[in-house]
Amino acid sequence: MRGRLHQGLRLFLTLAGMAMFAGCEESGNTYVPPPPPAVRVAQPVQQPVTLYFELTGNTAPLNAVDIEARVQGYIQSIDYQDGMMVKKGTMLFGIERDTYQAQLDQAKASLASQQASQVGAKQEYDRQLNLMKQQVTTQTAVDSAKATLDEANAAILNAQANVDLATINLGYTEVLAPFDGVVTDHLVDIGTLVGVSGPTKLASIVQTDPLYAYFNVSETQVLMIKETMAKQGHTFRQTDLPSIPAEIGLQTEEGYPHKGHLDYASPQLDASTGTLQVRALFDNKDHAMLPGLFVRVRVPVGHNDKALLVRDDTIGTNQLGSYVLVLGKDDVVEQKQIKTGQREGPLRVVQSGLDPADWVVTQGIQQAIPGSKVAPEKIEMNPTANAAGDTKAKTTTQ
Repeated sequence: MRGRLHQGLRLFLTLAGMAMFAGCEESGNTYVPPPPPAVRVAQPVQQPVTLYFELTGNTAPLNAVDIEARVQGYIQSIDYQDGMMVKKGTMLFGIERDTYQAQLDQAKASLASQQASQVGAKQEYDRQLNLMKQQVTTQTAVDSAKATLDEANAAILNAQANVDLATINLGYTEVLAPFDGVVTDHLVDIGTLVGVSGPTKLASIVQTDPLYAYFNVSETQVLMIKETMAKQGHTFRQTDLPSIPAEIGLQTEEGYPHKGHLDYASPQLDASTGTLQVRALFDNKDHAMLPGLFVRVRVPVGHNDKALLVRDDTIGTNQLGSYVLVLGKDDVVEQKQIKTGQREGPLRVVQSGLDPADWVVTQGIQQAIPGSKVAPEKIEMNPTANAAGDTKAKTTTQ
C-alpha cells in the first residue's frame, strides 16, 4: 500500500514538472519587438539669403618693383633695415656723388660761358642793325651777326640740357623708395661697384596696402551674372565694378572676414581655360595678409527672400548626391535627395528637393534607417545643436 502511494506521488511530481517546463518554454518563445528609436526632427529654416559665388584665388601686391642702380659708382651707404616699412621718397641706398657733382658743376660752368657769349652776340647784332639803319654797314654784316646770335642761343640750349642731364645723374646717386612699401633684404654691400654694364638690382620693394586678390570665374558663371543683371534691368560695365562687394578669407580663418570690392575684370575669356580673370581690392592696413596667399573668395550674385536652410551636419551623401532623412507617413523615415547651395554658418541652403513642411531628422540620424519607424520629438532647427544629440534643444507643440 505504501509503495503504491510513493509510486503515485512520483508520477504526480513528474507530471507537474513537465507541465511547468512546458509553460516556461512557451513563455520564452514569445517575441516582444523593441520600441522604435527616439529621434529629433525639425522643419527647415526659411529666411532671406544673399546668394554668392564661392571661388578660390591668390593675393597679389598693389605694386612690386626691383630697385636698381641707374648710374655707375660705389655703394656708400645702405639707409634702411632689411624688411623695413618705408614711405615714398625714403632714401634706401647712397652711391658716390663726387664724380656726378663735378659733372654738374662743369655743365653749369659751360652754361654760364655760353650765356656770356650769347650776350656779346646779341649786342653785336643790335649794333649791326643800328648801323644798317644809318646805311654805314652791309646786309652781309647784319646776317653774319644774326647767325652768330643764333649759334649762341643754340649753344645755351645745349648747355642747359647738359646741366639737366648732370642733375638727373646726380639724383640717381640717391636711390629713393618709389612708393610706400616693404623693402626686401639688400643684395649688395657697402663698397660694391654697381651699374658698370647696366642697371644693378639692389633690392625689391612691395606695396601690400591695399592688396589685390585675383581669381577666375567660369564661362557659365559669367553668363549667369549677365542673365541676373539683365533681369534687374542692368548691363554689365567695367565702371560698375567698384560697386560690387567682394569678401575673402584665409585658410586659417572662419568665414570671409576681409571686405573689399571688385576692381578689374578681363575684357575677354581665356579660350584655353574657359575662364575670366577678375581682380578685387582689399584694405590691408594691419598687414595681416601677404602677397601670394591662397584665399577663399565670395562674390554676391543674387538674393533669395525665402531660402530653405538645414543644419549642415544633417546632410548626407551617396552616389546620387546629397540627401536628408525626413519623417514620412506613420513616423516612417524617408530619404530625400536634395541639391545643396552655399553654407550660412552652421546652416546650408537647400536649393531643391525639400519642402518647408518637411520634418528633417536632426538628431539620432544613425538610428533613423529609411523605411523604419521612429519615435520623433519635434524641435526647432537649432543651428548650434549637434546631429548626435542635443539635450538643450527646444521642443515645440504640434
